[in-house]
Amino acid sequence: MSSLLSIEGVWKHFHGNSVLRGIDLEVRSHEVVSLIGASGSGKSTLLRCANLLETVDDGVIRLDGEEITDPRVDVDGVRKQLGIVFQAFNLFPHMTVLANITLAPRRVHGVSRERAEQEARDLLAKFGLADKADAYPDQLSGGQQQRVAVVRALATRPKLILLDEVTSALDPELVREVLGIIRELKESGMTMLLTTHEMSFCREISDTVCFLDGGVLLEKGPPDQLFGDPEHERTRAFLQGVRESGRL
Repeated sequence: MSSLLSIEGVWKHFHGNSVLRGIDLEVRSHEVVSLIGASGSGKSTLLRCANLLETVDDGVIRLDGEEITDPRVDVDGVRKQLGIVFQAFNLFPHMTVLANITLAPRRVHGVSRERAEQEARDLLAKFGLADKADAYPDQLSGGQQQRVAVVRALATRPKLILLDEVTSALDPELVREVLGIIRELKESGMTMLLTTHEMSFCREISDTVCFLDGGVLLEKGPPDQLFGDPEHERTRAFLQGVRESGRL
């Protein structure tokens, strides 16, 4: 099976510091790939490069065979094929839930208002939010806001969804409902690249787990192998710390 997303030799520098160092990674269709590692290891930067929110300093990224790091690429056209969900929700506070979800399908993809609203309501119902269509973000719990953010990403029918620590801003009791949505997305065959600190969930849901350390993709493999018998001492030390904190 060919790769939907291919990252080859990607470097990214900020103010003279290399935050990504020659990253090689492939995400195949219907696969869930998780990025783990300490804060500052480069996980979120890698997602932002994949969505062209950051430009790479060296290397190539391809989406469905197209080199999207080519300076001549249509950035908006690339982003039409991707959904991204941030840890801070990023909903427009002055818009209702329905307006937040239908904005991109209508303005970017040219979908009619009637069709966009019907599809949005169908998605809201699927994820237990049918009664929140006319609510504003500040009338929702954090878990509900994050679920709306996921629905908004799905509304454009992306080939790939990028999820950046989508539970880190939530109270512990709200984490479960958001993880439930991600589990449903996997069961539906959605292709996902995500960063997470939820290690037990990562082990359950991932097809491939990648450990980043200091901007280097140090180790990757199936979750049982990486969590059960990692090759590198640095990976073992990181996972030991996770276990001691009760997160695995």
